[in-house]
Amino acid sequence: MGNIDFTSPLWADLTPLPTDEGGDHPLAAIAYTEEYATTMSYLRAVMALSEHSPRVLLLTAELIDMNPAHYTVWLYRAETLFALSADLHEELEWLNETALDHQKNYQIWHHRMLIVDRLGESEGEAEFVEQMFERDAKNYHVWSYRQWMVKRFGLWEKGELEFTEGLIRRDVRNNSAWNHRWFVVNGREGEGVEGVEGVKGDEGVREREVGFAKREIGRAPQNLCGWSYLRGVVRKGGMRLGELKEFAGQFAGLDGGEVRSSHALDLMAEILAEEEGGRERAGEALDMLMETYDPVRRNYWEYRKGMLGLPSAAA
Repeated sequence: MGNIDFTSPLWADLTPLPTDEGGDHPLAAIAYTEEYATTMSYLRAVMALSEHSPRVLLLTAELIDMNPAHYTVWLYRAETLFALSADLHEELEWLNETALDHQKNYQIWHHRMLIVDRLGESEGEAEFVEQMFERDAKNYHVWSYRQWMVKRFGLWEKGELEFTEGLIRRDVRNNSAWNHRWFVVNGREGEGVEGVEGVKGDEGVREREVGFAKREIGRAPQNLCGWSYLRGVVRKGGMRLGELKEFAGQFAGLDGGEVRSSHALDLMAEILAEEEGGRERAGEALDMLMETYDPVRRNYWEYRKGMLGLPSAAA
């Protein structure tokens, strides 16, 4: 059996409730281990009694170790912790080890959210999240938790931009870090925080973010993240796409110059299409994409040409 001795006096008053899967010959019985089935039967017994006690914490910890994805177990553990007024800092220490062992588990981070929300403070959380990112800098559950933490505790100005800069410096292709930067810069507007408009209403912020994106594009011109971020800033900030023409031209020479980025060439085609008399030049850029720099998406570039009223390229 596992770490719990159910023959001890601690469990003598309980009658375990086994799973009913349809009698002696169930159609699709789940292949539980005996250890897991026994432990769950005792959890069902305490849940039937609506019991919240230290032994419930023992049961739930054992079950989470066996199956960390069992949502009901996590929920009942949280209810028990709150009912007992347990030491939630100790719970976080236990959660740290569990999270490091099961990095892709959603329930762990939902539970952590409940605990930290009840504590009402986030001391040490940013550091632990960064420890998680050292192992996997694109873990969706951890990024979701980080965003929740920023909103819950108003950490918008508490080093979040510098945090994203560090991660992007380490890996310019970390789309999750780029997404978090966008959230930090513009998220308060989405939350209805008055007086904070991100790139939309603050020229200084807009210029800062355009400059940041341009610098990172310079490091890796063929990285889509930087170009997508730059486009987003321009659109949300109310700028004209044509303001990027000179910059894009540095990476997408149309007259025999060096093409260092298919994304710059794509942007140039869009800019030219908006200019008076620029459709033919836009078509040239799209031809370059479909023939040389991004032939995998040939059909898409053909579609773009069709939207401009230009004839398809020869097959």
